[in-house]
Amino acid sequence: MLGSITNFFDRMVRRYLPDAFLFAIILTFVVFILGIVFTKNSPVEMVGYWGGGFWGLLTFAMQMSLIVVTGYILANSPIVKKLLERISRLANTPGQAVILVTVVAIIACLINYGFGLVVGALLAIHVAKRVPSADYRLLMASAYSGFLVWHGGLSGSVPLTIATEGHFLQEKMGLISVTQTIFGGMNLFIVGTLLVSLPILNSLLMKSKQGTGSIDPELLQLQQTRMEATEKEEEEIINKEEQTPAERLENSKLISLLIGFLGLAFVIYHFVSNGFDLNLNIVNFTFLFLGILFHGTPRNFLNSVNGAVKNAGGIIIQFPFYAGIMGMMLDSGLSDQLSEWFVSISNEFTLPWLSFISAGILNFFVPSGGGQWSIQGPIMIDAALNLGADTAKTAMAVAWGDAWTNMIQPFWALPLLAIAGLKVRDIMGFCVMVLFWSFIPISIGLLFF
Repeated sequence: MLGSITNFFDRMVRRYLPDAFLFAIILTFVVFILGIVFTKNSPVEMVGYWGGGFWGLLTFAMQMSLIVVTGYILANSPIVKKLLERISRLANTPGQAVILVTVVAIIACLINYGFGLVVGALLAIHVAKRVPSADYRLLMASAYSGFLVWHGGLSGSVPLTIATEGHFLQEKMGLISVTQTIFGGMNLFIVGTLLVSLPILNSLLMKSKQGTGSIDPELLQLQQTRMEATEKEEEEIINKEEQTPAERLENSKLISLLIGFLGLAFVIYHFVSNGFDLNLNIVNFTFLFLGILFHGTPRNFLNSVNGAVKNAGGIIIQFPFYAGIMGMMLDSGLSDQLSEWFVSISNEFTLPWLSFISAGILNFFVPSGGGQWSIQGPIMIDAALNLGADTAKTAMAVAWGDAWTNMIQPFWALPLLAIAGLKVRDIMGFCVMVLFWSFIPISIGLLFF
């Protein structure tokens, strides 16, 4: 039965799901029409909201892009790549391959979601080379399923935002430490349950008959070639000729060591001065300077940056469209109507769970945890204060709603798909099954913890 259901959704998404960029354009028109129909705004006003919001998240877009870029740089460093090769040796059968990729992707996404997306894709390629009979599409879907836990991990934008001094809701809810959110009992239950159950679920999805089976050797070779660093080739060229002073600087390990250790010194200083203040900027800062150290020389580091920026291209170009959608949702009042309707049927017990559901719906139109929090946070926190609900739990409910429907929202799959050489429709049928299953442990955590 599980295989039949998976086959059905796989056929549907492969036939009808458009490219991720077209998906954003379609959502733009959907929100435009909804704003006219369900609010008192005219088409001209909706156009104004769209254009006015188009560049409204540039700072946050830069943070998100850097998370993907720095995650890629670190994951593609020689040290981490060798580690991935060794980890891939743990898999000898297709079932073991799927389980291994899922577990590693979950753990990596808990550390940093940009890092996790790239590590999952890279490991899936290494595992596919070792176990060529494994379904390549399912391996990549398993890697992406690890992304489900990102908002409950160390790079979660909602828990990090409300733990950061000066956040926009501080006057209402104060500062909430990550010990109450990321390391709280509810979040640990959800993350622990998914860490155990998702590998089992993904291995059961091998029962479906819609998979492509073993990976196309040409496709695997293409992805391997694309992911291989060009440092050796450039070093060979440089060694054949006299190095200029500029080339000696570019290939100086001392330069990387000095700036790398300077960066890590600041990270240590930051935590000594501020305690466990883990925010978006310090996560990006840490991964950036670890990447500089792990790549050895500035030239090798810059080679990796070039590949990282290419993988972030889809995110960079689509983020303004989603900012425009967010502008329409916010300025037209659509997001308020959605959130307020859920609040109207909530009580102290059900508010976190209904916040999760509403956040999952809103995530289709605003696939940005921080951006979504800026829209939904004020409404849900006001409701929590009025109803006497736990504000930390309500905030994490919004975070999990955002993460939950990412399984069927293609926005964040773009970096992984770029590395894999696949289209979003190739993995989304499997991800629908992950969406259905994960609803259960997340709901239990929000209702009973």
